[in-house]
Amino acid sequence: MRPYTEPSIDVAAVTAIDVHVHVHASIHGSKIGDETMKQMAEYFRADDVRPNNTRDIAGYYRERNMAAVVFGVDVAGDAGYEDGASNEEIAELAAENSDVLIPFASIDPARGAEGVAMARRLIVDHGVKGFKFHPNTQGFYPNDRDAYPLYEVIAEHGRIALFHSGHTGVGANTRGGGGIRLKYSNPIYVDDVAVDFPDMPIILAHPSFPWQDEALSVALHKPTVHIDLSGWSPKYFPPQLIQHLNTLLRHKMLFGSDYPVITPDRWMRDFDKLEIRPEVKPLIFKDNAARLFGLTAEA
Repeated sequence: MRPYTEPSIDVAAVTAIDVHVHVHASIHGSKIGDETMKQMAEYFRADDVRPNNTRDIAGYYRERNMAAVVFGVDVAGDAGYEDGASNEEIAELAAENSDVLIPFASIDPARGAEGVAMARRLIVDHGVKGFKFHPNTQGFYPNDRDAYPLYEVIAEHGRIALFHSGHTGVGANTRGGGGIRLKYSNPIYVDDVAVDFPDMPIILAHPSFPWQDEALSVALHKPTVHIDLSGWSPKYFPPQLIQHLNTLLRHKMLFGSDYPVITPDRWMRDFDKLEIRPEVKPLIFKDNAARLFGLTAEA
């Protein structure tokens, strides 16, 4: 194991920080299932969704003069996810590409004490900056007390908890939704987490359809809660999201694409068509994220 490297991103030099980028493949050749990727590509109407590894992603974002937060999704017992890159691989390759990548990890709360030990090791030995939770695929409510030991480790080390919220493309239009239950991703359950861990930074991922108002309320009420704008083309953003993006929550909104199913190019092209105040755009694209992640340029 090589020593981890702190991100060395020159915030003044990059045009944006994409806070939501999925790693779907390992440099050793394994990747999440082809059927899963095909279903996601169809749902997001993407022509070519390739499961890229962390090195590929670094090159992709470096070409665009952007930085990115990278992670996988851990679903215990699901080989379709376990065949992707490990948390350790993602962290080590992010360290090799610390000029453009910030490593997050993902641990299914169902792993219990083993997962808690993993989280501590990933922080101490590999320097991960946050943890991605996907309540739908992992099958838990964010305020389930069984997940709290994981949050305790994250909060203790000042790391970030990122929660998928709202509708999901995973399992969409498949028989029984692929067994995915939407109820787990109502962002109101994250409100309890923000109360019980008041100093832990939290990101609600995605416009939270059909619970957009709940997400806005939680972010307005809890100072540690942010919203990333990934997973939807901006042309589908509801009016109340755009209103709060321009006003009360302009310092708590973050650019995210959901690459590879939505590329940053596509996202920014559609975002440019919205009526966004000129002074807000730099906040969304990188300043808010730079401040949240403790980067050193003019955040």
